[in-house]
Amino acid sequence: MKKTVEVLPDQTALIARSLDLILTKLDTAIKQQGRFTIALSGGSTPKPLYEAIAAQKLPWDKIHVFWGDERYVSPDHPDSNELMARTAWLDRVDIPAENIHAVPTLDNNPAVSAAKYEQHLQAFFNSAPGEFPALDVVLLGMGDDAHTASLFPHTEALQVRDRLITVGNKDGNPRITFTYPFINAAHSVIFVVAGANKRPALAQVFAPSADDLAYPSRLIRPQGELLWLLDAAAGAELSV
Repeated sequence: MKKTVEVLPDQTALIARSLDLILTKLDTAIKQQGRFTIALSGGSTPKPLYEAIAAQKLPWDKIHVFWGDERYVSPDHPDSNELMARTAWLDRVDIPAENIHAVPTLDNNPAVSAAKYEQHLQAFFNSAPGEFPALDVVLLGMGDDAHTASLFPHTEALQVRDRLITVGNKDGNPRITFTYPFINAAHSVIFVVAGANKRPALAQVFAPSADDLAYPSRLIRPQGELLWLLDAAAGAELSV
């Protein structure tokens, strides 16, 4: 694993650097394999990044979009990660509908939806059960409890090592999430983290030793490269 940490002056610089990295990786992937695959994160931090991507002139037919996690709500619900990404980016560009690989959330059974998304991913990547295909980029955020995707501290989702997708749990509310081994199969994992409230968690994530189950972002150790992009508010006290 190649690990890089960058502390940017502010959120504007953080988004600009994130955009530059994604565009570079997109260009490389399309030149090498004819398509680019990216898993999106939710939350408020990446919204301006998605708006910036939407403003680019890109080969949209060669870009495939997935989600690293999703709240178990309808796609038009205000809390939906899909809705946020569609509003900020996907509905603004001419990306083919079949290139948008949304998480199913309408089965009234999170386990069924998780299995459906896993099957969809296996079909897309032509991978067998038990294999972990590699997305080009997995974009992640981190909460002030060090969770990432919907991998929350001391939850059952952290024990799942033989699946691509599982059911996460946030205060009793189910979510669909990538498992950490699937995230770790990616060519590039990019954390985009902002805010002084993240400092205590980051200190534990970057500590030489700490409890992985208490600080789930520690479990992200991809076979490819790991990039941490932090604004100064989040990374000011970090020794890297």
